[in-house]
Amino acid sequence: MKRFVPFLIAILALAVPGMGRAETGAWVKSGPVEARLVASVQGVGDLARIPLGLEVRLEPGWKTYWRTPGDAGFAPRLDWSESQNLKATELAYPAPHRFTVLGFETAGYDAEVLFPIAATPAEPGKPLDLALKAELLVCSTICVPEMVALSLSIPEGPATPGPSANDIARAQSLVPGDGRASGLTVTAVRGQGAALEVEVTAREPMVAPDVFVETDPPLTFAAPKSRFLDGDRRAILRMDATDPQPGLDLAGRAMMLTVVDGNRSVEAPATAVAGLGGRSAGAAPAGLLTMLGVALLGGLILNLMPCVLPVLSLKLLSIVQHGGRAPATVRAGFLASAAGIVTSFLILAGALVAVKAAGGAVGWGIQFQQPLFLVFMVVLVTLFAANLWGLFELPLPRAVADRLGGPEGQGLGGQFATGAFATLLATPCSAPFLGTAVGFALARGALEVFAIFAALGVGLALPYLLIAAFPRAARLLPRPGRWMVALRRVLGGALALTALWLLSVLVVQVGEVPALAVAVLMGGLVAALWLGRRLAESARWAGAALAGLLAVVAFAVPAVFGPSAGAAPVAESAAARWTVFDEAAIREQVAAGRTVFVDVTADWCITCQANKKLVLNRGTVAQRLEDAGAVTAMRADWTRPDESIARYLARHGRYGIPFNIVYGPGAPEGIALPELLTEGAVLDALDRASGKIKS
Repeated sequence: MKRFVPFLIAILALAVPGMGRAETGAWVKSGPVEARLVASVQGVGDLARIPLGLEVRLEPGWKTYWRTPGDAGFAPRLDWSESQNLKATELAYPAPHRFTVLGFETAGYDAEVLFPIAATPAEPGKPLDLALKAELLVCSTICVPEMVALSLSIPEGPATPGPSANDIARAQSLVPGDGRASGLTVTAVRGQGAALEVEVTAREPMVAPDVFVETDPPLTFAAPKSRFLDGDRRAILRMDATDPQPGLDLAGRAMMLTVVDGNRSVEAPATAVAGLGGRSAGAAPAGLLTMLGVALLGGLILNLMPCVLPVLSLKLLSIVQHGGRAPATVRAGFLASAAGIVTSFLILAGALVAVKAAGGAVGWGIQFQQPLFLVFMVVLVTLFAANLWGLFELPLPRAVADRLGGPEGQGLGGQFATGAFATLLATPCSAPFLGTAVGFALARGALEVFAIFAALGVGLALPYLLIAAFPRAARLLPRPGRWMVALRRVLGGALALTALWLLSVLVVQVGEVPALAVAVLMGGLVAALWLGRRLAESARWAGAALAGLLAVVAFAVPAVFGPSAGAAPVAESAAARWTVFDEAAIREQVAAGRTVFVDVTADWCITCQANKKLVLNRGTVAQRLEDAGAVTAMRADWTRPDESIARYLARHGRYGIPFNIVYGPGAPEGIALPELLTEGAVLDALDRASGKIKS
């Protein structure tokens, strides 16, 4: 009978809760997750580090996260504070899987995972009583943080392998190492802008390699596109940051790379070198020549955009002033205007490169987000209008006037200034192809920025260059005469309306009172110039001095009043009930089966206003957007600087507006629309995104 006593005690131990095998803890369930602690050994022996494992099982459709989760989630949070004889623990992570949902990139595990843990006893050889509170974020269509309280006791005795030893060893083999075991090697890392290339070699052919990038500060990358070489034993993995900060350049950035191919993986620190595709120094970047053509076409089309209205007066006046002149004079004048346009684009490119290098937000037309720039433009437009009304002239020294080709600034210097001013007034407008070219340039280096902006300038200047090439065409125009006085007054009125538009944008930036103050100062400036024309010639300087003083005071207004409190409210449109842009809510709306229309706009963007007036706020499109039960219409107002909107645009490769995109069950990644909207394009995108028609 005595020989059966140990056997009966063992059976009793297994039957009583909490008295399980020393090397295996009890399963604990919380929601869709259950977990337990396991050990490789049945006793602590004299081991300085004891191999453990946190084993996690997930219900179908659920996942949990890696140490760097990606766009959402958090890694397991472990609290060992109630353990006895435990000095430290070290958690290792098996190679993760990628999960891409609605454009969000995350890394983690589904079904089941075993995290290897190395536990260091405070006193080797003594019993180890482990108590763990593990917080795990688990996600399906929703995310839920679950807490499990686990325990495991490892007694004194020989450290003989237990039943879980093989499972823990297998999990440890899945932890990325230096590549000697897996046969994977990271041979090159290249970065340019928000793009990254990782070159990997392998002993055996690769099947579906993936790479996870960890940087400080964190960045998330889309799934890589692979190009295989050398019998699939070499792969070039190309990926882009999904939510880059404006001005991001990965060249020189230190990072930790984890490359995974099936059950093989490697972990390697790296620093990205400049350039992509192993391009040799001096070689043209891939696609640059194509983009130069796109930029040239975009600049040309810019002449036909709504933004042409403020500068139409300048172009018309420039043309009629050359009527009846000699061909050589006509050619020189139009070349000077073209030079003013191209030079302005190059100056703008230099400013964007400098801001990008300093880590600031860059984009097409974003200077209109700055109150001081708006005041500068209001003053400049007012002075141009006053000049057209004949309230003042800028006489030059005779030698300078002769050199410039005409008196009182009407020669080459005046034509050059006209071209530069036209460029400034054209920048709040976008055009087909322009956004593509600007996005390409600003996502790359300084060379590309200057090249693309030079091509844009040439495109905008093409009408001037065309007349310069055929100067005799100017003879078809009537000769300048008294009729031009009336024309100058009309064109000055057009510029005055432009000043009023700029003041309406300034209202959003700094409030009604400061904008009204600037308007009053500009009225005083015009009055001072008018009064100065009626004074004796010796006293005319007083009117000009007063006008200059009022202009200087106008620049001080934004600093005195400061920005208006709060963001500009999203107005309720008669055609649609717009909600404030919330990128995080897009995923929830699409998951609920709704279609989301996003309109990134600004008061200073003339093309945006044209899109609203001609497409979004009228007809069938307005009716569809007003259907709150099926469509959520979001408006992102970029009139004032907004970092979240800038990041959203950069994530989609855009650095200018308008930008419209439609999400839905049929297009969870979104369908981007052209800069100039049409009713057909919007309705087609809404139907495709909702799933009514297949893409």
